[in-house]
Amino acid sequence: MALLIQWEEAVSREEDHMSNAEPSVSVAPSSANPPTVSSLPATERVYRHRLPVRISHWLNVPFLIILIMSGLQIFNAHPALYWGDRSDRDKALLSIRPVVAESGEVKGVTTILGHQFDTTGVLGYSDGMSRAFPAWATVPSAKWLAMGRQWHLFFAWLFVINGFIFTAYAFVSRHATRDLAPTSSDLRGIGKSVKDHLVFRHPSSDEAKRYNVLQKLAYAGILFIIAPLIVLTGLAMSPTIDAAFPWILIILGGRQAARTIHFIACFSFVGFIVIHVLHVILTGFLNNVRSMITGWFTVTHVKY
Repeated sequence: MALLIQWEEAVSREEDHMSNAEPSVSVAPSSANPPTVSSLPATERVYRHRLPVRISHWLNVPFLIILIMSGLQIFNAHPALYWGDRSDRDKALLSIRPVVAESGEVKGVTTILGHQFDTTGVLGYSDGMSRAFPAWATVPSAKWLAMGRQWHLFFAWLFVINGFIFTAYAFVSRHATRDLAPTSSDLRGIGKSVKDHLVFRHPSSDEAKRYNVLQKLAYAGILFIIAPLIVLTGLAMSPTIDAAFPWILIILGGRQAARTIHFIACFSFVGFIVIHVLHVILTGFLNNVRSMITGWFTVTHVKY
């Protein structure tokens, strides 16, 4: 950890030196009738993502994919969610199951808080098989609960270790307080940020060098709320952990409540990933991906 921080400080000195230099400017070809107002785009390279952040980010990609898909395999063994300590089939908050219609046709039905939805072909019944989530969405693809649990447990520990190292680095390097914690100024501008996102107006120039307030809130929420909640509820479903720390199930409301919270937290993570990838595409896919590989992010300034 000390070596990484020393390396980052050296890069920071290089970044400070570069920031004092004149940004590279690309001038449009001259013409016989030049415009009365000139717009000269100037590009600036900013060292945006430090090495430990990039390593943790790319490790989480396979970890989360396998965790989610193996978790769906486990859910398929009992495709219903409840609250409290009991699994009462008549009181399920959510269930995904095949149903045989009067015509003899098998349909997939998803029930949420008593409201039924026909999800044939996706949930409940797909590819001629009765299963909550389809084969392409689970690891392994076949109905194999024991193997799904092994995959899930192994990658859960890798996810926890990676998250612990990243969190420690985020505090030691002040990445958490400097880049992720929203300031009072950020919070005052949250309404404007929401409006900008709704109309796909993205930050430019100096604003593009740092996270906006919605990014900060999303990253902080995932790092300090959703991820710890997923880990805690996952541990709560372990009989060994329950025997050693029975208070965990008490504060969570019971084993079935812990399973439901775990499922909701998982899909909150999925929602974050979808929005994150969409944002990466809309704000410059190549620039964003390159910055997460090399650390360097290109900002374009336009002077009128």
